[in-house]
Amino acid sequence: MNMHTTPDGTVAPIATHSQQPQPFPLQLSPAGTPPQTRVSLAYVHQRFNLYLRFGQPERTLQLDHWRRCAIFNLSAIFCRVRWQANDHGTTRWQLMVLQAGTPLDTLQRLPGVRPGARMLLHVEGELKVRTVLQQIDAIEAQGIDACTVAAAYWGTLGNRLAAWTSGPSVAPLQLPAYSADRHAAALATRDLP
Repeated sequence: MNMHTTPDGTVAPIATHSQQPQPFPLQLSPAGTPPQTRVSLAYVHQRFNLYLRFGQPERTLQLDHWRRCAIFNLSAIFCRVRWQANDHGTTRWQLMVLQAGTPLDTLQRLPGVRPGARMLLHVEGELKVRTVLQQIDAIEAQGIDACTVAAAYWGTLGNRLAAWTSGPSVAPLQLPAYSADRHAAALATRDLP
């Protein structure tokens, strides 16, 4: 215990008030509103681009000149693309098709996605990312919103790309097409209990 001398000459203990940091309260959703998924996005000219290829966020927050945050409702499907470069050229291509979770889902923790998401498709490398972007363009050319594509299709596409190796002796890549008939069937089964 620390002591100090008072003006009248007596010794008194120093009152110590510990200034320990107080924990931040958990940020809970207001009563009656479901939890949401926050996705970080950023852009630095000719260095870094983290953007949404498709997705319908409930709202987007502009954090500063370079950073944004997209907020998605439960079970929303979206696609995030990451491109990085340095002085010598492109260093990273990454594409992920993700589904925002529900309170009972098991979620995968991903950088920049809070609290996490269900990963439907993940590809790395320019060739595979460009291949998926072409598939997305083909789906949208049919008038189908990529956000409504069946989650099983993204998984099948990801598995085919993961099994594919490029090279002169490899057969051409056969990717599953997503047709209007397949989309209608996916929408019909989505409505079943």
